[in-house]
Amino acid sequence: MHSPANHRHDIEITALAAQDMALTTTRIQAALDRAAEGPVRVTLRAGQHLCGGLRLRSHTELHLDQGAELIFAPDYAAFAQTETRVMAEDSTRAMIVAHGAEDLTISGPGMIRCAGSAAFSIGSDAVMGTLIPARLRPRVLVLDGCKGVRIGGGLRVSDSPMWTLHLIDCADVEITDTHVDNNRRMPNTDGLVIDGCRHVRVSRSVFRTADDGIVLKTSARTDGAPASACVDIRVRDCVVESRSCALKLGTESFADFTDIVFEDCRVEASNRALGLFSRDGGAMRNVRFSRIDVACTETPDGFWGSGEALSVIALDRRSARPAGEIRGLVVEAITGTHQGAVNLWAERPGLIADVMLADITLGQEEGPLGTAQSQDLRPTPADLAEMPGAPGRPNAWRLGADGRVVGLVPYPGGLPALYARGVSDLRLDRVTITRPTPLPANWNPVALVEEP
Repeated sequence: MHSPANHRHDIEITALAAQDMALTTTRIQAALDRAAEGPVRVTLRAGQHLCGGLRLRSHTELHLDQGAELIFAPDYAAFAQTETRVMAEDSTRAMIVAHGAEDLTISGPGMIRCAGSAAFSIGSDAVMGTLIPARLRPRVLVLDGCKGVRIGGGLRVSDSPMWTLHLIDCADVEITDTHVDNNRRMPNTDGLVIDGCRHVRVSRSVFRTADDGIVLKTSARTDGAPASACVDIRVRDCVVESRSCALKLGTESFADFTDIVFEDCRVEASNRALGLFSRDGGAMRNVRFSRIDVACTETPDGFWGSGEALSVIALDRRSARPAGEIRGLVVEAITGTHQGAVNLWAERPGLIADVMLADITLGQEEGPLGTAQSQDLRPTPADLAEMPGAPGRPNAWRLGADGRVVGLVPYPGGLPALYARGVSDLRLDRVTITRPTPLPANWNPVALVEEP
């Protein structure tokens, strides 16, 4: 129906009685393509819509009514026409893509279902307790170079096979009331990836995933083009559960991160709560975490992190691109429990500087695995090296000649409450980390350990 009041095309699509992926894809794509004639709102009515890849143009809203399920085909080949310009892992395809578009909205309260853990895994890793991911897996949503993006309205996304929402070089983005619920055994299923974007607001949303929850990156493009910076990002009032790091900057860090705020959030059942990981030359400046409740637990060695409330690590993984500095970090009003330590580790003195930790009240608990005894410095240069036949999984974990996971380094003297190496101008104000009495075996009796 054409609306003369605002010249917007309003198109409603009902679910087919018989699931026909090709026909459904054609119907939805044809409706979306009406945006070439003017703004369009495509509404999927209640029911199941089995679909292949979709492309969005400028001035488009894709709305999923209550009870509508956009079910993407469980086949990488179904997304051959929706290629991306930025690779993630080995993925060059996505279920929904847009390049250089303006004024985009994707809204609920319907659901996007992806069948990721069933269709894009090839078995189980009995040692790690995870699924083994297939090499080729699509992301759910990739918006590249877009401006004026709105995602929300109760939209739900479930069981992504790879990164879920990936925003690349986008500006003026608002994500609110969005719920991502992925299989917690499926690797690489980051909830929200904000990659080289500017002026982004994320609020009142929930991300539960097996990899990073909300992560900021500044990735390099596959053609060698420089990454864009992350500038003016605000995340507030969100709940995150992660088997990696819940609220994170890095590790892809080819350009700078500036003016970043996470506040009024809750981190549940996660490996790590808050993290900054500088590796590729970009600096991280003026970053603040405020009023965040955390619950972090130990994990097997193959997972990244092991129960740290805060990890800040600057390490060179390419000799030609030394890690960028981390400066102007404020972590305040943090409460909760963790089984690891607060860990700040710089490869060179002063690479991490001007750090304020204030009003922090944490309970440090003994974990059941003992893996928190080591600092997790991954990814290291070993993750980039070709190691044919070496035990482990690329960009996850490698075993060295000693049989230990490369990048796990025992804390000197045992597990402390807070460890800082190479940090300049570290200031502590009302920091309380309560430890068990008596201390467990292999815990450092010195709570705060600082090394040059």
